[in-house]
Amino acid sequence: MVQVPQGAYDCDVLVIGGGIVGLSTAHAITRAAPGTRVTVLEKEPGPARHQTGRNSGVIHSGIYYRPGSLKARYAVRGAAEMVKFCAEYGIAHAVTGKLIVATEREELPRLHALVQRGRENGIPVRELGAAQIAEYEPEVHGLAAIHVGTTGVCDFTGVARQLAQTSGAEIRYGAQVVRVDRRVERGVAVLTAGGDVVRARVLVNCAGLYCDEVARLTGDEPGMRIVPFRGEYYELARPELVRGLVYPVPDPAFPFLGVHLTRGVDGSVHIGPNAVPALAREGYDWGVVRPRELADTVAWPGSWVIARRHWRYGAGELRRSMSKGAFLEAVRRLLPGVESGDLVRAPAGVRAQAVLRDGTLVDDFLIREGARAVHVLNAPSPAATASLPIGREVGNRVLGMLDSV
Repeated sequence: MVQVPQGAYDCDVLVIGGGIVGLSTAHAITRAAPGTRVTVLEKEPGPARHQTGRNSGVIHSGIYYRPGSLKARYAVRGAAEMVKFCAEYGIAHAVTGKLIVATEREELPRLHALVQRGRENGIPVRELGAAQIAEYEPEVHGLAAIHVGTTGVCDFTGVARQLAQTSGAEIRYGAQVVRVDRRVERGVAVLTAGGDVVRARVLVNCAGLYCDEVARLTGDEPGMRIVPFRGEYYELARPELVRGLVYPVPDPAFPFLGVHLTRGVDGSVHIGPNAVPALAREGYDWGVVRPRELADTVAWPGSWVIARRHWRYGAGELRRSMSKGAFLEAVRRLLPGVESGDLVRAPAGVRAQAVLRDGTLVDDFLIREGARAVHVLNAPSPAATASLPIGREVGNRVLGMLDSV
């Protein structure tokens, strides 16, 4: 191997993406190997501007995820670690618990299956009859429910800022990556839109909505594409109707949890999200259309398979997007007393959902390695909850690479 002098590198590890996963990775690397030089490139003027800062703010318990999966293991572990991290640094958080409520008889078997899954994942769950729901949420109606006590809420943007501050990494904002030159025998050089070149021994791709594009810039074919789904929210004008967190029973065929009610750390209650195709990777409303990105989505065979396979589900989501009345119907299944005037539009988010060529919606976190590169290719919810364990996993892989190059 040709040895490159240390001075030829600007850093040992270059992380692309300043969301919570990228910043957690930088934090984990510098904690595990003090003295390792880490640089984070983020195209926005600050951290956590996309998935991290535009979600419900929920610290997920891990009850939904397949036992043994990365999501299950990292969410359960990450929830406890996130509460501890927030407490240590004075970041707003609360362990509120949540209800998962069945409102139709056909949902009862799925609710019971969640109880079993929770127990397999080591999560304490209390089963409730219809009359017991009022103990937690007097305004919520259902046939049965389960209470998950380890669920909470926090300020994930605040967590991201703290990770950036305590990581010791160099964080460069306004640094959009436009080119990657990887030489297996020498390292990786990245060109930003501003004309800066950053040279590193190993690259970490935590680019979220653009992770597949960054992988291809690096020269690695990821075997998936990000298909963006917008999640639209309302804020509840009468937040006193909801004490904590209330979820419907999810459909196991989809990675989306359905329209739910979330009392945040500021006391406001958000309702949502639905899940509709976005016309751009940062398509936070129907007016944002980026033809090249839309063409890439349409050209991916998996997108058409999803459309054919799930068109009925998609039609319902589109209806809720176009019609406030339809959205209200979904909310009233859980909260019958809500009125149309109680729903006030709130900012939307976009989920970076990895889709395989055959139309499979990637259900677990997906981390792959290339020469001198680690790519985080699927990290939607509950990635914010699981960000500390994810960061350690990626960091361990990176440190292993550094030892071998």
